[in-house]
Amino acid sequence: RQNLEQLLEMLLLVADLQELKANPRKPATGTVLEARLDKGRGPVATVLVQDGTLGVSDTVVAGAVAGKVRALNDDRGNRLKSAGPSTPVEILGLQALPEPGDQLLAVTDSLKAQSIVAFRQLKLREKAMTATSKIRLEDLGRAIAEGQLKELPLVLKADVQGSLEAVADQLMKLPQDKIKLRIIRSGAGAITEGDVLLAAASNAVVIGFSVRPERKAAEIAERDRVEIRLYTVIYDAVEEMKKAMEGLLEPSIREVRLGSAEVRDTFKISKVGTIAGSFVVDGRVNRSAQVRLLRDNVVIHTGKVSSLKRFKDDASEVKAGLECGIGIANYNDLKPADVIEFFTTEKVKETLE
Repeated sequence: RQNLEQLLEMLLLVADLQELKANPRKPATGTVLEARLDKGRGPVATVLVQDGTLGVSDTVVAGAVAGKVRALNDDRGNRLKSAGPSTPVEILGLQALPEPGDQLLAVTDSLKAQSIVAFRQLKLREKAMTATSKIRLEDLGRAIAEGQLKELPLVLKADVQGSLEAVADQLMKLPQDKIKLRIIRSGAGAITEGDVLLAAASNAVVIGFSVRPERKAAEIAERDRVEIRLYTVIYDAVEEMKKAMEGLLEPSIREVRLGSAEVRDTFKISKVGTIAGSFVVDGRVNRSAQVRLLRDNVVIHTGKVSSLKRFKDDASEVKAGLECGIGIANYNDLKPADVIEFFTTEKVKETLE
């Protein structure tokens, strides 16, 4: 509690110099500080009244949300009949959750409130579509600059600002060397129509933490096949997003060495080609494997096996220490002392680490 008096004096001085004055007789205006869903009370918004006086039964608009004030509570939970300038209060009675930072305005009646909300929702849709166009252009430039680095776009919503920041912080700690996680929109409150429209246009996943989609938002998500994932535990959200990111990674190709054979002699057979009489040095040689021909430790050809015989019989596999005849598809330049390596390839699922 050091220097509080000096701070108050400075605030009063600035207010006096800038003529910061409020009129308690005006309709209330203020700013939404936080909003959350309460199981028993519905949407609850914490608002700082900045001008005018807000009273119970007032019709208000907060951002793109309307409502009628059912109750006002101070910071100790006490019921109030009204709240004047510079008073922080909890408001009950909003139809949905506004966003932190939204401006609150008391209006004369519900008809005016609904017209303001309709106009603001239209602007939000236009903003969402504009943002989507910018996102796609930015993605194109970034993909070119970063060699087609993939991204997973997210729309993130949570019940309160504190939860939102905690979830976002944990998500952004995921390894992003191979694929980037990008939060294109975040906010406290229910999942709205604007959230889903933006997600649909930008192929994003909507993440809801301790919130649910509004009815209209859920309908649009089903219609446009927008994926909405709901969580109440941060760990679950992070783990599922990690799996989703890994699912976007292309699997890597890993070579599995089977064995090798040394060419001891060669035989030319009409209509077949050159057959290498070989000795399996290690591992095993397989009819369905790929082969790599080495001469003086230099790879001179890579291809497929056309034939594998043990004496005169066809063989699917020959083990180390045995002789066999090997034919390479569309290749006849085989010489004694050449080494034929046998290998297969397999896809390996990539991880973020």
